[in-house]
Amino acid sequence: MTFLRSLLFNLAFYGLTTILAFLLVPCLVASRTAQAAGRFWGWLTHKLLYIAGLTHRNEGDRHLGAQVIYAVKHQSAWETLILYWQLGAPVVVLKKELMYIPVLGWFFAKAGCIALDRKAGMAALRHLRTQAEKTKRSGRSILIFPQGTRVRANQPHPYQIGVFALYEQTGLPVIPVALNSGQFWSRRGFTKKPGQICVSYLQAMPAGLKRKVFMQQLEQQIETRTSELEAALPDAHIR
Repeated sequence: MTFLRSLLFNLAFYGLTTILAFLLVPCLVASRTAQAAGRFWGWLTHKLLYIAGLTHRNEGDRHLGAQVIYAVKHQSAWETLILYWQLGAPVVVLKKELMYIPVLGWFFAKAGCIALDRKAGMAALRHLRTQAEKTKRSGRSILIFPQGTRVRANQPHPYQIGVFALYEQTGLPVIPVALNSGQFWSRRGFTKKPGQICVSYLQAMPAGLKRKVFMQQLEQQIETRTSELEAALPDAHIR
């Protein structure tokens, strides 16, 4: 049954995504309409996931209406779609390669996503700081995946300093976000396991922390809560 429901979801998701990518091209006329298209895509994905029996719940303060930086644990494609809708179209920091996806890359650019060349070193950090300052003036929140790629709880992968650059440059509150989406929507897998994803919005990081302390506290908060969420559903692991 799980395979069949996953098959139906994948057919609906990829089919509708392809159709919408072209039907919504007129939304590229302005940043706000491109953002609206992205939110609609997230909402539609949320609805389609009922086919696979997959829902989600939020815990903690999402800080909607405030300008913040969301530092989100990245485990699957789920959070890249759903959180854009749930958090009111924040500016997403993403890898530069995603901007080259046909049609979708146009939407990422028009919606104001910050594209980083991960091979550019300090130049990438300078670009991130410049774009962060522009975003702060726009009033929009920012969403970044601090590890830069999809990683399960407690798997060795460093937290990158890009999130600290945003924190230091803008002075905005950083909200650590833990989740367990990888237990239901795997990194490369076809199957979507039925159940309920939990997204946990943790206590905001205090202002004025030095880089080492900030990075240690951020990683500890996110990894500790993510481990707790995964431990609560030990039989939900998928590959």
